[in-house]
Amino acid sequence: MANTHPVNDDPAMTDFILDRARHDSPAKIYPVAAATMGLRGEIMTEMSALVAAGAVAFSDDGKTIQNSGVMRRVLQYSRLVDVPIIVHDEDLTLVGDGVVNEGPVSTRLGLPGNPSLAEDVLVTRDLMLGELTGARLHVAHVSSAGSVEAIRRAKERGISVTAEVTPHHLTLTDEATLGYDTNTKVAPPLRSAEDVAACRKGLADGTLDAIATDHAPHALHEKDLDFAEAPPGLIGLETAVAVVLELVRQNEISPLELVRRLSTNPARILNRPGGELSVGSPGDVTVVDPERRWTYDPAKGFSKSRNSPWAGKALEGRVIATIVDGRLVYHVDRGVLFP
Repeated sequence: MANTHPVNDDPAMTDFILDRARHDSPAKIYPVAAATMGLRGEIMTEMSALVAAGAVAFSDDGKTIQNSGVMRRVLQYSRLVDVPIIVHDEDLTLVGDGVVNEGPVSTRLGLPGNPSLAEDVLVTRDLMLGELTGARLHVAHVSSAGSVEAIRRAKERGISVTAEVTPHHLTLTDEATLGYDTNTKVAPPLRSAEDVAACRKGLADGTLDAIATDHAPHALHEKDLDFAEAPPGLIGLETAVAVVLELVRQNEISPLELVRRLSTNPARILNRPGGELSVGSPGDVTVVDPERRWTYDPAKGFSKSRNSPWAGKALEGRVIATIVDGRLVYHVDRGVLFP
Protein backbone atom coordinates (compact mmCIF):
# COMPACT_ATOMS: atom_id res chain seq x y z
CA MET A 1 0.00 0.00 0.00
CA ALA A 2 1.02 3.61 -0.52
CA ASN A 3 1.05 4.73 3.12
CA THR A 4 4.80 4.26 3.42
CA HIS A 5 7.59 6.74 4.24
CA PRO A 6 8.04 8.26 1.74
CA VAL A 7 4.60 7.92 0.17
CA ASN A 8 4.42 6.05 -3.13
CA ASP A 9 3.06 9.01 -5.11
CA ASP A 10 5.81 9.23 -7.74
CA PRO A 11 6.88 6.80 -10.52
CA ALA A 12 10.43 6.80 -9.15
CA MET A 13 9.15 5.44 -5.83
CA THR A 14 7.17 2.73 -7.61
CA ASP A 15 10.33 1.81 -9.54
CA PHE A 16 12.29 1.69 -6.28
CA ILE A 17 9.75 -0.64 -4.61
CA LEU A 18 9.76 -3.04 -7.55
CA ASP A 19 13.55 -2.99 -7.79
CA ARG A 20 13.92 -3.79 -4.08
CA ALA A 21 11.34 -6.54 -4.43
CA ARG A 22 13.22 -8.18 -7.28
CA HIS A 23 16.42 -8.28 -5.23
CA ASP A 24 15.14 -8.81 -1.70
CA SER A 25 11.94 -10.85 -1.86
CA PRO A 26 11.12 -14.33 -3.15
CA ALA A 27 7.45 -13.27 -3.32
CA LYS A 28 5.69 -11.10 -5.87
CA ILE A 29 5.12 -7.49 -4.86
CA TYR A 30 2.37 -5.41 -6.45
CA PRO A 31 2.58 -1.72 -5.47
CA VAL A 32 -0.58 0.29 -4.93
CA ALA A 33 0.17 3.96 -5.58
CA ALA A 34 -1.32 6.92 -3.73
CA ALA A 35 -4.49 8.40 -5.17
CA THR A 36 -3.49 11.90 -4.01
CA MET A 37 -0.13 13.53 -3.44
CA GLY A 38 1.20 12.80 0.03
CA LEU A 39 -2.09 11.08 0.91
CA ARG A 40 -3.40 14.55 1.69
CA GLY A 41 -6.65 14.15 -0.25
CA GLU A 42 -6.13 17.31 -2.27
CA ILE A 43 -4.22 16.88 -5.55
CA MET A 44 -4.41 13.74 -7.68
CA THR A 45 -1.27 11.82 -8.51
CA GLU A 46 -0.10 11.23 -12.10
CA MET A 47 -2.03 8.02 -12.64
CA SER A 48 -0.83 7.23 -16.16
CA ALA A 49 2.85 7.56 -15.21
CA LEU A 50 2.39 5.48 -12.06
CA VAL A 51 0.60 2.68 -13.92
CA ALA A 52 3.36 2.72 -16.54
CA ALA A 53 5.87 2.31 -13.69
CA GLY A 54 4.03 -0.72 -12.35
CA ALA A 55 1.27 0.44 -9.99
CA VAL A 56 -1.72 -1.93 -10.02
CA ALA A 57 -4.25 0.28 -8.20
CA PHE A 58 -4.58 3.57 -6.34
CA SER A 59 -5.44 4.21 -2.72
CA ASP A 60 -4.96 6.68 0.10
CA ASP A 61 -5.27 3.73 2.51
CA GLY A 62 -4.76 4.76 6.08
CA LYS A 63 -6.27 8.07 5.09
CA THR A 64 -9.68 8.87 3.65
CA ILE A 65 -10.37 11.29 0.81
CA GLN A 66 -12.88 13.44 2.68
CA ASN A 67 -13.49 15.89 -0.18
CA SER A 68 -16.21 14.42 -2.40
CA GLY A 69 -15.15 16.56 -5.36
CA VAL A 70 -11.61 15.18 -5.21
CA MET A 71 -12.94 11.66 -4.83
CA ARG A 72 -15.14 12.11 -7.90
CA ARG A 73 -12.18 13.25 -10.00
CA VAL A 74 -10.01 10.39 -8.76
CA LEU A 75 -12.66 7.90 -9.82
CA GLN A 76 -13.20 9.61 -13.17
CA TYR A 77 -9.50 9.66 -14.07
CA SER A 78 -9.02 6.06 -12.96
CA ARG A 79 -11.15 4.99 -15.90
CA LEU A 80 -8.44 6.25 -18.26
CA VAL A 81 -5.95 3.75 -16.83
CA ASP A 82 -8.50 1.02 -16.04
CA VAL A 83 -7.35 0.15 -12.53
CA PRO A 84 -9.38 0.06 -9.32
CA ILE A 85 -9.53 2.74 -6.67
CA ILE A 86 -9.19 1.14 -3.23
CA VAL A 87 -10.90 3.13 -0.49
CA HIS A 88 -10.43 3.28 3.27
CA ASP A 89 -13.81 4.73 4.17
CA GLU A 90 -14.26 6.63 7.41
CA ASP A 91 -15.95 9.99 7.91
CA LEU A 92 -13.39 11.60 10.21
CA THR A 93 -15.90 14.13 11.51
CA LEU A 94 -17.89 11.20 12.90
CA VAL A 95 -14.82 9.23 14.03
CA GLY A 96 -13.58 12.16 16.10
CA ASP A 97 -11.26 10.84 18.80
CA GLY A 98 -12.81 7.37 18.68
CA VAL A 99 -10.41 4.47 19.21
CA VAL A 100 -12.81 1.53 19.72
CA ASN A 101 -16.22 0.65 18.36
CA GLU A 102 -18.90 2.92 19.75
CA GLY A 103 -21.26 0.94 21.96
CA PRO A 104 -21.44 -0.86 25.30
CA VAL A 105 -17.79 -1.96 25.10
CA SER A 106 -16.47 1.59 24.60
CA THR A 107 -18.57 2.66 27.60
CA ARG A 108 -17.13 -0.13 29.76
CA LEU A 109 -13.61 0.78 28.67
CA GLY A 110 -14.14 4.48 29.24
CA LEU A 111 -12.69 5.17 25.79
CA PRO A 112 -14.10 7.38 23.02
CA GLY A 113 -16.11 5.42 20.46
CA ASN A 114 -15.80 5.22 16.69
CA PRO A 115 -19.32 4.58 15.34
CA SER A 116 -19.98 2.17 12.50
CA LEU A 117 -21.96 5.01 10.91
CA ALA A 118 -18.62 6.71 10.14
CA GLU A 119 -17.85 3.85 7.77
CA ASP A 120 -21.39 3.49 6.41
CA VAL A 121 -21.63 7.15 5.38
CA LEU A 122 -18.42 7.15 3.33
CA VAL A 123 -19.06 3.73 1.78
CA THR A 124 -22.48 4.96 0.64
CA ARG A 125 -20.93 8.14 -0.78
CA ASP A 126 -18.28 6.27 -2.71
CA LEU A 127 -20.80 3.78 -4.07
CA MET A 128 -22.86 6.69 -5.38
CA LEU A 129 -19.77 8.29 -6.93
CA GLY A 130 -18.81 4.92 -8.41
CA GLU A 131 -22.24 4.65 -9.99
CA LEU A 132 -21.93 8.20 -11.36
CA THR A 133 -18.47 7.71 -12.85
CA GLY A 134 -18.57 4.06 -13.84
CA ALA A 135 -15.17 3.56 -12.22
CA ARG A 136 -13.91 0.37 -10.59
CA LEU A 137 -14.31 0.84 -6.84
CA HIS A 138 -12.86 -1.53 -4.25
CA VAL A 139 -13.86 -1.10 -0.61
CA ALA A 140 -11.09 -2.14 1.78
CA HIS A 141 -11.51 -3.81 5.18
CA VAL A 142 -15.30 -3.68 5.48
CA SER A 143 -16.30 -3.95 9.13
CA SER A 144 -19.94 -2.93 9.57
CA ALA A 145 -23.31 -4.51 8.81
CA GLY A 146 -24.43 -1.26 7.21
CA SER A 147 -21.53 -1.29 4.75
CA VAL A 148 -22.15 -4.94 3.83
CA GLU A 149 -25.78 -4.20 3.06
CA ALA A 150 -24.93 -1.06 1.06
CA ILE A 151 -22.44 -3.02 -1.07
CA ARG A 152 -24.97 -5.82 -1.55
CA ARG A 153 -27.57 -3.36 -2.86
CA ALA A 154 -24.98 -1.64 -5.08
CA LYS A 155 -24.03 -4.93 -6.72
CA GLU A 156 -27.72 -5.65 -7.35
CA ARG A 157 -27.90 -2.30 -9.18
CA GLY A 158 -24.92 -3.21 -11.33
CA ILE A 159 -22.39 -0.81 -9.80
CA SER A 160 -18.78 -1.84 -10.48
CA VAL A 161 -17.74 -2.51 -6.89
CA THR A 162 -15.73 -5.20 -5.13
CA ALA A 163 -14.97 -5.43 -1.43
CA GLU A 164 -12.76 -7.20 1.08
CA VAL A 165 -12.87 -8.15 4.74
CA THR A 166 -10.04 -8.99 7.13
CA PRO A 167 -9.56 -12.15 9.20
CA HIS A 168 -9.86 -10.10 12.39
CA HIS A 169 -13.15 -8.47 11.36
CA LEU A 170 -14.47 -11.97 10.59
CA THR A 171 -13.52 -13.52 13.92
CA LEU A 172 -12.99 -10.92 16.66
CA THR A 173 -15.58 -8.62 18.22
CA ASP A 174 -15.01 -5.40 20.12
CA GLU A 175 -15.04 -7.46 23.33
CA ALA A 176 -11.48 -8.49 22.44
CA THR A 177 -10.45 -4.93 23.39
CA LEU A 178 -11.71 -5.24 26.97
CA GLY A 179 -8.24 -6.11 28.24
CA TYR A 180 -6.82 -2.88 26.75
CA ASP A 181 -4.48 -4.96 24.58
CA THR A 182 -3.22 -2.48 21.99
CA ASN A 183 -2.76 -5.36 19.54
CA THR A 184 -6.56 -5.34 19.22
CA LYS A 185 -6.61 -1.67 18.22
CA VAL A 186 -7.23 -1.47 14.48
CA ALA A 187 -8.78 0.92 11.95
CA PRO A 188 -11.64 0.44 11.37
CA PRO A 189 -12.08 -0.90 14.90
CA LEU A 190 -13.28 -4.35 15.84
CA ARG A 191 -17.07 -4.16 15.76
CA SER A 192 -20.04 -5.78 17.47
CA ALA A 193 -21.07 -9.42 17.21
CA GLU A 194 -23.86 -8.35 14.85
CA ASP A 195 -21.35 -6.68 12.54
CA VAL A 196 -19.10 -9.75 12.56
CA ALA A 197 -22.06 -11.97 11.69
CA ALA A 198 -22.98 -9.64 8.80
CA CYS A 199 -19.42 -9.74 7.46
CA ARG A 200 -19.36 -13.53 7.61
CA LYS A 201 -22.67 -13.72 5.79
CA GLY A 202 -21.46 -11.19 3.22
CA LEU A 203 -18.36 -13.26 2.58
CA ALA A 204 -20.37 -16.45 2.19
CA ASP A 205 -22.93 -15.00 -0.23
CA GLY A 206 -20.35 -13.20 -2.38
CA THR A 207 -21.12 -9.63 -1.34
CA LEU A 208 -17.57 -9.44 -0.01
CA ASP A 209 -15.25 -10.71 -2.73
CA ALA A 210 -11.95 -11.17 -0.94
CA ILE A 211 -10.13 -11.67 2.33
CA ALA A 212 -7.20 -9.29 2.86
CA THR A 213 -5.05 -9.20 5.97
CA ASP A 214 -4.64 -5.41 6.20
CA HIS A 215 -1.21 -6.37 7.61
CA ALA A 216 0.03 -3.36 9.63
CA PRO A 217 3.31 -3.90 11.47
CA HIS A 218 4.36 -1.64 14.33
CA ALA A 219 7.43 -1.68 16.53
CA LEU A 220 7.09 -2.94 20.11
CA HIS A 221 7.66 0.51 21.58
CA GLU A 222 4.90 1.98 19.40
CA LYS A 223 2.31 -0.45 20.73
CA ASP A 224 3.61 -0.24 24.31
CA LEU A 225 1.50 2.83 25.03
CA ASP A 226 -1.91 3.61 26.49
CA PHE A 227 -4.68 2.27 24.28
CA ALA A 228 -5.79 5.72 23.15
CA GLU A 229 -2.23 6.71 22.16
CA ALA A 230 -1.04 3.54 20.41
CA PRO A 231 -1.24 3.42 16.59
CA PRO A 232 -3.90 1.14 15.07
CA GLY A 233 -2.92 -2.03 13.24
CA LEU A 234 -2.00 -5.66 13.63
CA ILE A 235 0.03 -8.20 11.67
CA GLY A 236 -1.94 -10.98 10.03
CA LEU A 237 -0.08 -12.60 7.14
CA GLU A 238 1.20 -15.60 9.10
CA THR A 239 -2.10 -16.39 10.81
CA ALA A 240 -4.64 -15.54 8.08
CA VAL A 241 -5.25 -19.04 6.74
CA ALA A 242 -5.56 -20.62 10.19
CA VAL A 243 -7.93 -17.92 11.40
CA VAL A 244 -10.33 -17.98 8.46
CA LEU A 245 -10.43 -21.79 8.28
CA GLU A 246 -12.76 -21.44 11.26
CA LEU A 247 -15.48 -20.50 8.76
CA VAL A 248 -14.96 -23.77 6.89
CA ARG A 249 -15.08 -25.84 10.07
CA GLN A 250 -18.35 -24.13 11.02
CA ASN A 251 -19.80 -24.84 7.56
CA GLU A 252 -20.25 -21.16 6.74
CA ILE A 253 -18.19 -21.37 3.55
CA SER A 254 -16.78 -24.23 1.48
CA PRO A 255 -13.03 -24.84 1.19
CA LEU A 256 -13.17 -23.97 -2.53
CA GLU A 257 -15.00 -20.70 -1.88
CA LEU A 258 -12.44 -19.81 0.78
CA VAL A 259 -9.67 -20.36 -1.78
CA ARG A 260 -11.49 -18.04 -4.17
CA ARG A 261 -11.67 -15.31 -1.53
CA LEU A 262 -7.98 -15.65 -0.66
CA SER A 263 -6.56 -16.15 -4.14
CA THR A 264 -8.66 -16.20 -7.29
CA ASN A 265 -10.77 -13.15 -6.56
CA PRO A 266 -7.90 -10.89 -5.43
CA ALA A 267 -6.08 -11.72 -8.68
CA ARG A 268 -9.21 -10.87 -10.65
CA ILE A 269 -9.80 -7.60 -8.78
CA LEU A 270 -6.27 -6.38 -9.56
CA ASN A 271 -6.28 -7.94 -13.03
CA ARG A 272 -3.14 -9.92 -12.25
CA PRO A 273 -2.23 -13.40 -13.52
CA GLY A 274 -2.51 -16.23 -11.05
CA GLY A 275 -5.10 -17.54 -8.67
CA GLU A 276 -5.69 -20.66 -10.72
CA LEU A 277 -4.11 -23.99 -11.57
CA SER A 278 -4.04 -24.44 -15.34
CA VAL A 279 -1.51 -25.01 -18.09
CA GLY A 280 0.31 -21.78 -18.86
CA SER A 281 -0.70 -19.95 -15.67
CA PRO A 282 1.97 -18.85 -13.15
CA GLY A 283 3.24 -21.69 -10.98
CA ASP A 284 2.14 -20.04 -7.75
CA VAL A 285 0.85 -22.56 -5.21
CA THR A 286 0.24 -22.56 -1.48
CA VAL A 287 0.08 -25.95 0.22
CA VAL A 288 -2.13 -25.98 3.31
CA ASP A 289 -2.68 -28.64 5.96
CA PRO A 290 -6.14 -27.64 7.29
CA GLU A 291 -5.86 -29.92 10.33
CA ARG A 292 -2.34 -29.13 11.51
CA ARG A 293 -2.40 -27.74 15.05
CA TRP A 294 0.19 -25.23 16.17
CA THR A 295 0.75 -22.37 18.59
CA TYR A 296 1.54 -19.00 17.08
CA ASP A 297 4.66 -17.32 18.42
CA PRO A 298 5.28 -14.00 16.61
CA ALA A 299 8.89 -14.01 17.82
CA LYS A 300 9.51 -17.11 15.69
CA GLY A 301 7.73 -15.66 12.67
CA PHE A 302 9.06 -13.73 9.70
CA SER A 303 7.43 -10.35 10.23
CA LYS A 304 9.65 -7.61 11.60
CA SER A 305 6.88 -6.87 14.11
CA ARG A 306 5.07 -8.76 16.87
CA ASN A 307 1.72 -6.94 17.16
CA SER A 308 -0.71 -9.84 16.91
CA PRO A 309 -3.78 -10.60 19.05
CA TRP A 310 -3.20 -14.29 18.28
CA ALA A 311 0.19 -14.42 20.02
CA GLY A 312 0.37 -17.57 22.12
CA LYS A 313 -2.94 -18.88 20.77
CA ALA A 314 -3.48 -22.47 19.62
CA LEU A 315 -4.50 -22.51 15.94
CA GLU A 316 -5.68 -25.21 13.54
CA GLY A 317 -4.61 -25.17 9.91
CA ARG A 318 -1.22 -24.09 8.63
CA VAL A 319 0.60 -23.23 5.43
CA ILE A 320 3.11 -26.01 4.82
CA ALA A 321 4.80 -24.73 1.67
CA THR A 322 4.68 -21.84 -0.78
CA ILE A 323 5.76 -22.09 -4.42
CA VAL A 324 6.32 -18.99 -6.58
CA ASP A 325 6.87 -19.36 -10.32
CA GLY A 326 7.47 -23.05 -9.77
CA ARG A 327 10.16 -22.50 -7.12
CA LEU A 328 9.83 -23.48 -3.47
CA VAL A 329 10.25 -20.25 -1.47
CA TYR A 330 8.88 -21.30 1.92
CA HIS A 331 8.61 -24.54 3.87
CA VAL A 332 7.25 -24.80 7.39
CA ASP A 333 10.31 -26.74 8.60
CA ARG A 334 12.94 -24.79 6.60
CA GLY A 335 11.62 -21.23 6.68
CA VAL A 336 11.91 -18.69 3.85
CA LEU A 337 14.13 -19.90 1.01
CA PHE A 338 15.76 -17.16 -1.04
CA PRO A 339 17.02 -17.91 -4.58
